[in-house]
Amino acid sequence: MTSSSCAAAPKRVEHPATGDPPLGFLSSQRSTLLLSLLLVVAVQVSYNTVARNGFINYDDERYIVNNPHIKAGWTWSTVKWAFTTFHEGNWTPLSWLFHMLDYRLFGLSPGGHHYVSVLLHAANAVLLFLLFQRATGFRWRSLMVAALFALHPINVESVAWAAELKNVLSMMFVLLALHAYVWYTRRPALYRYAAVFLLFALGLLSKSQVITFPFLLWLWDYWPLGRIFPSASSDSRLQGGKPANLWYGWLALEKLPLLLLSAASAVITMAAEKAGAAVESFARFGLPLRLETALIAYVGYLEKAFWPLSLVALYPHPTRLYPVWQVVGAALLLGSVTVWVLLARKRRYLAVGWFWFLGSLVPMIGLVQVGPQAMADRFAYLPLIGVFLMLICLVADWAQARNVPDKRLAIPAIASLLVLGVLTHIQLGYWHDIPTFWERTARLTKNNYVAETNLGDYLFNAGRAEEAVVHFRAAVAIRPDDPLVNMNLGAYEESHGNLSGAIARYQTVVLHTTDADARSSAYASLGFAYRGIGQSTKARQCFEAAVSLVPGRTRAMVGLGLLAQENGDWAEAIRHYSHAVAVHPTDVTYMLLAQALEHEHRLAEAKIISSRVENPAEAQKAAELFLSGK
Repeated sequence: MTSSSCAAAPKRVEHPATGDPPLGFLSSQRSTLLLSLLLVVAVQVSYNTVARNGFINYDDERYIVNNPHIKAGWTWSTVKWAFTTFHEGNWTPLSWLFHMLDYRLFGLSPGGHHYVSVLLHAANAVLLFLLFQRATGFRWRSLMVAALFALHPINVESVAWAAELKNVLSMMFVLLALHAYVWYTRRPALYRYAAVFLLFALGLLSKSQVITFPFLLWLWDYWPLGRIFPSASSDSRLQGGKPANLWYGWLALEKLPLLLLSAASAVITMAAEKAGAAVESFARFGLPLRLETALIAYVGYLEKAFWPLSLVALYPHPTRLYPVWQVVGAALLLGSVTVWVLLARKRRYLAVGWFWFLGSLVPMIGLVQVGPQAMADRFAYLPLIGVFLMLICLVADWAQARNVPDKRLAIPAIASLLVLGVLTHIQLGYWHDIPTFWERTARLTKNNYVAETNLGDYLFNAGRAEEAVVHFRAAVAIRPDDPLVNMNLGAYEESHGNLSGAIARYQTVVLHTTDADARSSAYASLGFAYRGIGQSTKARQCFEAAVSLVPGRTRAMVGLGLLAQENGDWAEAIRHYSHAVAVHPTDVTYMLLAQALEHEHRLAEAKIISSRVENPAEAQKAAELFLSGK
């Protein structure tokens, strides 16, 4: 292999081991700046329609739209919440703080939230380009790896999904940490190592899926940094003339603080996922099924890397074992590639790229199953960089061996990037609004109860109940015990006067969910259903259970107030209504409290409360419906 192959750095560009400046330093800086700007422009052009997209009823509402902590902005209380909450089964304090900042800047205008993610994605593309150029010495190959990352449509999910800000944010800190690591290896010093540690910590505070960062550093020690098994094709000197073949025990020891940080993050993440009832049991997805799904998913990500069509928000996890031929085929493919890259020792980038892909996917591959998906596009945001690296370096080496001019490579390279940019632009359109988003997901996948449920939920809230119930029933046919779809069907039955049917649905939720918020909501709905059929004792028990699970459950407080009012205990009713107003003031709660105060001849207080009602007619109508039990 010639010295210009991907396994070694060319002499005309700065090499990470020597730190010698390249010839024509100023022009090199200028071209690097221009190429970086080109990446930013390419991202902006491909993602230019994202500002017209709305929020999606898939985490966006619970993360941003209906999250009072995000709307409150940065205060001591909300900062404390960000670092202590396991909201939605996640511990991502830095991402919560960024969401608060976004809300302060843009409110509930979704375009601003989306555009911040686009800017972060563009920054990540530039950081990736600069990182590979700095570490390998190759400018154009580094640019192509970064461009594939920037324009590949599989990354649309990470960028266009407002709630997934944590993905692009954590990537930014990981890339910065890799830059700091290259800086540290040139001239090891405690303050340089501290920069690596701090940036990695910030990445984990954004999203824990970057937990494999220490493993990636070992790969970089092998190539391109040449700190492990230095060869003739890699420079044998570090900055200061120290030998590259360091004591390998030290290379392991220097990763120990980072590994401890990863371990701490893993413990906290597991606690958060269990608290959010996000971890699926082995009773639902057994170990053999998880292992088979992992093999199939690895191949699936490779397929989407090379054929990025039919990308959707959620690929449902199967409930049955795969056909034997699929499992054997996936195992043979993955095993063959692994053997190939291990044997190709002169092309070290192959092993680094391949194990980057395999290793960084481990936390999301489903051995610990979190959520209902078998795979997800957002999980490929970091891992597929390894595949892009392998592809570009292989093509470059092939062209070098055959003396193919760079101009001839530029034509297919630009054409490929244009195709990817167009596909990304098209993919963004599927994230434009909720019905488009879920209709496509349901059409392109099988047995996707999440898509059916969320599409039905959107239609139900839009007043299209009869259309919604079709999707609810499709969802419950796939997964009869799903809490969300049973809650929705219960609300449908209740709105149509079938209270016994609603009670059965709400009881299913109580029996099958371990999520405190979902169970509290179900108990509150059960309370109103029991009240509707005249079973006040059961209604009170349900309301009390709802409040004990979630003390701020406003609907349950109102229910307790109504029961007290019906029993003539106006003081108790006022107490519950006042609590509801304090937690979540609405026109209805204001009206109910004002009427209770009037009944107790507390007219001055009632007048003050009534003045806070913005739409008295609508509030009075809603209060009368509550009082009538409808």
